[in-house]
Amino acid sequence: MQRVLVSSLVAATPRWLPLADSILRRRRPRCSPLPMLLFDRSTWSKPRKVSRGISMASRKANKQGDYCDEGMLSHILWWKEKMERCRKPSSVQLTQRLVYSNILGLDTALRNGSLKDGTLNMEILQFKSKFPREVLLCRVGDFYEAIGFDACILVEHAGLNPFGGLRSDSIPKAGCPVVNLRQTLDDLTRCGYSVCIVEEVQGPIQARARKGRFISGHAHPGSPYVFGLAEVDHDVEFPDPMPVVGTSCLYISIQCSQYLSVVLNFAVYNIFCHLLVGTSRWGEFGEGGLLWGECSGKSFEWFDGSPIEELLCKVREIYGLDENTVFRNVTISLEGRPQPLYLGTATQIGVITTEGIPSLLKMVLPSNCGGLPSMYIRDLLLNPPSFDVAAAVQEACRLMGSITCSIPEFTCISAAKLVKLLESKEVNHIEFCRIKNVLDEIMLMRRNAELSAILNKLLVPASVATGLKVEADMLMNECSFISQRIAEVISLGVESDQAITSFEYIPKEFFNDMESSWKGRVKRIHAEEEFANVDIAAEALSAAVIEDFMPIISRVKSVMSSNGSPKGEICYAKEHEAVWFKGKRFTPSVWANTAGELQIKQLKPAIDSKGRKVGEEWFTTVKVEKALNRYHEACDNAKIKVLELLRELSSELQDKINILVFCSTVLIIAKALFGHVSEARRRGWMLPTISPLSQDCVVEESSSEMELVGLFPYWLDVNQGNAILNDVHMHSLFVLTGPNGGGKSSMLRSVCAAALLGICGLMVPSASAVIPHFDSIMLHMKAYDSPADGKSSFQIEMSEIRALVSRATARSLVLIDEICRGTETAKGTCIAGSIIERLDTVGCLGIISTHLHGIFDLPLSLSNTEFKAMGTEVIDGRINPTWRLMNGICRESLAFQTARREGMPDLIIRRAEELYLTMTANIKHTTSIVHHEPSNVSPSVNGLVKPDSLRNRLETLPGAFEPLQREVESTVTMICKKKLLDLYNKSSISEFVDVVCVAVGAREQPPPSTVGRSSIYVIIRSDNKLYVGQTDDLVGRLHAHRSKEGMQDATILYIVVPGKSVACQLETLLINQLPLKGFKLINKADGKHRNFGISRISEEAIATH
Repeated sequence: MQRVLVSSLVAATPRWLPLADSILRRRRPRCSPLPMLLFDRSTWSKPRKVSRGISMASRKANKQGDYCDEGMLSHILWWKEKMERCRKPSSVQLTQRLVYSNILGLDTALRNGSLKDGTLNMEILQFKSKFPREVLLCRVGDFYEAIGFDACILVEHAGLNPFGGLRSDSIPKAGCPVVNLRQTLDDLTRCGYSVCIVEEVQGPIQARARKGRFISGHAHPGSPYVFGLAEVDHDVEFPDPMPVVGTSCLYISIQCSQYLSVVLNFAVYNIFCHLLVGTSRWGEFGEGGLLWGECSGKSFEWFDGSPIEELLCKVREIYGLDENTVFRNVTISLEGRPQPLYLGTATQIGVITTEGIPSLLKMVLPSNCGGLPSMYIRDLLLNPPSFDVAAAVQEACRLMGSITCSIPEFTCISAAKLVKLLESKEVNHIEFCRIKNVLDEIMLMRRNAELSAILNKLLVPASVATGLKVEADMLMNECSFISQRIAEVISLGVESDQAITSFEYIPKEFFNDMESSWKGRVKRIHAEEEFANVDIAAEALSAAVIEDFMPIISRVKSVMSSNGSPKGEICYAKEHEAVWFKGKRFTPSVWANTAGELQIKQLKPAIDSKGRKVGEEWFTTVKVEKALNRYHEACDNAKIKVLELLRELSSELQDKINILVFCSTVLIIAKALFGHVSEARRRGWMLPTISPLSQDCVVEESSSEMELVGLFPYWLDVNQGNAILNDVHMHSLFVLTGPNGGGKSSMLRSVCAAALLGICGLMVPSASAVIPHFDSIMLHMKAYDSPADGKSSFQIEMSEIRALVSRATARSLVLIDEICRGTETAKGTCIAGSIIERLDTVGCLGIISTHLHGIFDLPLSLSNTEFKAMGTEVIDGRINPTWRLMNGICRESLAFQTARREGMPDLIIRRAEELYLTMTANIKHTTSIVHHEPSNVSPSVNGLVKPDSLRNRLETLPGAFEPLQREVESTVTMICKKKLLDLYNKSSISEFVDVVCVAVGAREQPPPSTVGRSSIYVIIRSDNKLYVGQTDDLVGRLHAHRSKEGMQDATILYIVVPGKSVACQLETLLINQLPLKGFKLINKADGKHRNFGISRISEEAIATH
């Protein structure tokens, strides 16, 4: 027997409400301290009998026409609850016209409420019965319409107005135009609703015949509607992947963990199942873990049997999936893997965005590295990996920081997007090109010696993230095959045989609109017959237009009339997709068999697709109309063939979904880590040494050590000089004291962030570090009361600290800020002392900060605890904090100074000081204050990474560069070598630096080793002109250049040089000398700028090439 509590990780995110609401429905109140069977699989789909909520009118309607069977009653009640939550006045008025006798909520007595056979309402009811808990949008002409319950939801959550206003004699009805469908779906899914979309069968129909309709797809939170995307010429935006849904299960004497990666309805859902040690007091855990929530007061549902199977059954019910739908279950053991972060820990260091807390995610990655890479880093921090995975991540970061070759752009595609588009066969040519880019970038990394080593390391975390184990050789073979297959079918934009048709007398816009929706998508060789038919039909149309319209045009131009000049031209009627003659006053008053009269007689009024006359000025001929229909038919056939080829390729690649997901995940991780290394180097962070902890570690054994040299808060930039560096040598538990504002909380956050980053294999904010691979990192900061749960702040604090203490082992890091501050001082001091004793016995590492100085007077039995303090110093007779970690105890709180600084009235402060003197006058005590005198010696470590000198390890294959690129590279290298040698001989630079000219091709970017270093660069434009520049931010400068039109595929050559001054001199030298070598520059004027160094250098000073 197990009890499952499912709660959303992000409680404030409403789009998961239907999933949570359905899964987390309380069946009956808990009446026993032990789990009870409240939900039996054999009966869970059987609806409960409805006795309330259905009016007498509804029952009467149900008797007259039975539109609701027993199986729909539970769904009707579900919708009734949703209707009761409506708050907008317009939607509330609509709900008053609903009845609860059918799944649509239609009152058949109202206008347009008929549910007779053959009506649109009955057709919608049949569709709705298949997916009773989804909002149903039905295509009707140029609108998507919803009725009943669904109309109320559209008005409430999508901001739409009801059809027909708020008249009370008709059924609730609302809808959106076809062009606004995506926005409406986004609004609904953002609020947590799933949507079923019904489309009309397109094409001609007989008069008075009803259009056929079919369910074209569904939109769910995290899984958008993709029907028809294969036809569009733009990429589709997918929402962010679903957050982790925590499933906590209580067993008796069982502890394990599972990670369930579910490909559900073509979207990826991640469920982390954290099975805790069982207890009958299930509500006492508080915020005991990231995947655990306070049970009291929250909805839950009892299951019997396997919790995973029961949960998946519930998911099948919600999304209307087949009972035979198969899910891929990936189980990863927690053996050797740290525990997931506690919710309090994740929020207090900004892994989960929290107001007022510096975001660790924003410090770990550069600002332009968001989306999927940011989500990977977030998930990595929330669920720290095992030591082997962390070591692989760290080694990859180490290699990334030392490479000198250019790196790919790293095309990132979410697994949900790949799976859904391929399974639904809606991948368009743009997405196929992106998939090919993913595969090509993997192969590029494999072929490069430096990047190949990184790729091998990235396979380890990618295997954990996807649950797939792929060998490097197999990966290359699959990538090569799939990339080649895409290249065989998809047009990559370099073919010249798919230009839009163009004829002199037919508007270009017409051919562009007719052909741009299918040309340039697949290679012509696969649809040669269809393409040829279009060319023939277009030529025939041009001939017909010339023969039937041009004589009239010539006549119009030559005729002058006293009643006004005739007008006539060949125009494109965009709305009707036709080329017609448009004119007036062109008919001759006297027919004299002159030129053009025969063609005028052949003209007839143009009609639209419904046989109606378009207008008085639009004309066509039988021949033109026939040629136009033939051209339309040829274009339709070509478009059908192109879509057929795209969908065939999608079907073919469905067997390769696993390898595509794996490749995309590798690139997401690569982009995340490259971004992290670049940002961390800029901030002065370093890679720590991770020491594995023995899994057999027992209490009697000495705890491992953590060394953090030059530690600074992660939210400060050490390069800006505003960070205080601290050395933390942690061999045991610390009891930390210090004044208010002295840096205790900042120290705890800094240590927690550094330890977490370290055990994940990432760089840390310190000059050097040795970090044990902890089995858990637990941070408790401040606690607040919870009136909804009837708990005071001290109750919440005790609940959370109990969870930390009960889970702590000798391999844990426990950090508690201002322990027991929410209760009476004497007893709080004793509780705090007892907790410290307990953690000392456990032997964990950690920091307990406190203002309860009475702890030091208690007869505590401590063997593994040290006393530390945040230092103070006396300046002008006033005690001020130094924010440095010292040995000893600080009993000064600086409470009066802090209160005065925050604006407390002096009258209150003076009275408080009098009361303090009175209270302490009769007490004999000794006050010990740690004073730290300013040191004249500056810290020996400033947190900066001094990169090794660059070495050219890029092996260039013969003939790999174009002739111009090789010539530019050779000339630039020669000029720079001569200049640097000259500067060295003049002692202008301390050492001679090897000149390494590195090429960065199209869709590549410089490596992280260029961050913070001066460099000169030469851009080779597509017109063979050069641009010379210098910068300290090569990545940013290259991004700025490539953002300009025509520069996206430009090649760049760069050389890292020693210092800004040298870079300026070399820039000026190159600008002046390259034109003398026969190269064309676009920024010659910069060579005369006084700030660019020497503007005139004799040619003799430079050896000829």
